[in-house]
Amino acid sequence: MGASYRYASGVVLPAESIRNFSIISHVDHGKSTLSDRILELTHAVDPRLMREQYLDSMDIERERGITIKAQNVRVNWRDHVLHLIDTPGHVDFAYEVSRSLAACEGAVLLVDASQGIQAQTLATCYQAIEHDLEIVAALNKIDLPAADPDRCAAEIERVLGIDSTGILRISAKTGEGVPELLDAVVERVPPPSGDAAAPLQALIFDSSYDQYRGVVSSIRVVSGALRSASKVRFMQAGSAYDVEEIGVRSPEPTPVADLGPGEVGYLIAGIKDVGKARSGETVTDVSNPAPAPLAGYRDPKPMVFCGLYPIDGDELPELREALDRLKLNDSSFTFEPESSGALGFGFRCGFLGLLHMEIVRERLEREFGLSLIATAPSVAYIAHLADGSEVGFDNPSDMPEPSRLDHVDEPMLRATVIVPSEYIGTVMDLCQNRRGELDRMEYLSPERLELVYKIPLAEVVMDFFDQLKSRTKGYASLDYEPAGYQSANLVKVDLLINHVPVDAFSTVLHRSQADTYGRRMAEKLRELIPRQLFDVPIQAAIGGRVVARETVKAKRKDVLAKCYGGDITRKRKLLERQKEGKKRMKSIGRVEVPQEAFISALRLDE
Repeated sequence: MGASYRYASGVVLPAESIRNFSIISHVDHGKSTLSDRILELTHAVDPRLMREQYLDSMDIERERGITIKAQNVRVNWRDHVLHLIDTPGHVDFAYEVSRSLAACEGAVLLVDASQGIQAQTLATCYQAIEHDLEIVAALNKIDLPAADPDRCAAEIERVLGIDSTGILRISAKTGEGVPELLDAVVERVPPPSGDAAAPLQALIFDSSYDQYRGVVSSIRVVSGALRSASKVRFMQAGSAYDVEEIGVRSPEPTPVADLGPGEVGYLIAGIKDVGKARSGETVTDVSNPAPAPLAGYRDPKPMVFCGLYPIDGDELPELREALDRLKLNDSSFTFEPESSGALGFGFRCGFLGLLHMEIVRERLEREFGLSLIATAPSVAYIAHLADGSEVGFDNPSDMPEPSRLDHVDEPMLRATVIVPSEYIGTVMDLCQNRRGELDRMEYLSPERLELVYKIPLAEVVMDFFDQLKSRTKGYASLDYEPAGYQSANLVKVDLLINHVPVDAFSTVLHRSQADTYGRRMAEKLRELIPRQLFDVPIQAAIGGRVVARETVKAKRKDVLAKCYGGDITRKRKLLERQKEGKKRMKSIGRVEVPQEAFISALRLDE
């Protein structure tokens, strides 16, 4: 099918006939469904093979009904070639969106006609404006009984400044209005600029690993032409490779002879080392190299950290290899080796958010067959020491001793919540309980308002989103961005089992919550730790002060079973001897915490 796209073998496609655009919106506003309709309408997929969420290739995406990876596809529409990139909507995957926008000249902004503008709609729209993209706004789901397109169009005009007369009305489910949307993309989105005669400059915006063919890179040609069987250089990595295959996804991979300026496709060059083809890498021709690489991507800063440890210590090399390969496909998480007295050797990993952490962990378990323990999530703090120096830490066990500390700064977020006006009280209550400070409150319409809070990141990473959804029956939407650091009264809570601190259970909390957390964890561990032959104390301590204690009672052998009647001193002697034995055992005995106890105690949902 790919041959029909080319005008003639070896002739580069004229830029005037190309349109590159991505679909952006809030979660669940219909991006993947719209992609399905476009594939059907342009006959890119055989009707017998068509399925829902066609571009979502991972099982985990299909199960959760969300897009995690941006996917690109090339379709034909009225003498034009359209490159479409379907992007994720969740705030944790905003980095995927920013990379996709860098490969486009236009964006279709999709808004649910029954819900109107949501927090993520604003964030992704501003991102597209930053990239100087032409925005084609469309109201989706006009077939729903609750749809109110006139109100939503007026809201878009007032909040985003997009003229309401140019907003299209479509239903991605039924296909109504989708042909007009594609016509609008052809009319309004500018063709890519780029000189076909210039030296080759192509940007890698995503990669994945195929065990038979090596690294498969998604690539956007900016200038020059990429030809099959040529020799290319990766400018940042400084290595040269022979091109084995270039092609386009339509949506199945289809080899082509060349890719010209503005075209999006894939490149296979037999690369086995996953570190050589990172996102943001510039590809040029060895015989006629470009003078300078393209401006790649800013590396995203991880916000949430946790330790990942293999349940079976022998699987550590497999975990390292799995993290390397996953990093190629998702460059927004970081990892470095660390060890824990309780859990052995593992990796400290950084993520963009809690959902991102959950997805990475699930992908490691599914795609690479690993069994993992994740420690409780934490954020990156800055400790100011009494001698005037400062030190950053994201692992609670690295927090300096209280005697050396002056104060600790914690990361803050500017959280935007869009909520129906009847739930404003419950949302404000939630934000204030999480130490949030109200920054701004603005009515978008009589029924809906926008609240902007400055709130500590540590309060958001645990279960803030779930609480927000349940308190507002799912109507509130959340978006957040980093807002610097702020000093706070933070303490480290340690859990001691038989007077020995267990680093995996340490955490950094605000002083007002520390006692409650300590009591809850001590109670939970008392149920999880099996009984020993001696009493096992479980203590939660802040510095040297114990704030909670539970005891796992000893197993006892009935030493009096053979005594019936007789002198009480004989029974007492036997009990005293048993007590002495237990005392000696306690002083030399070690408590092995079973793996199940770690897994249960570190479960996020509790």
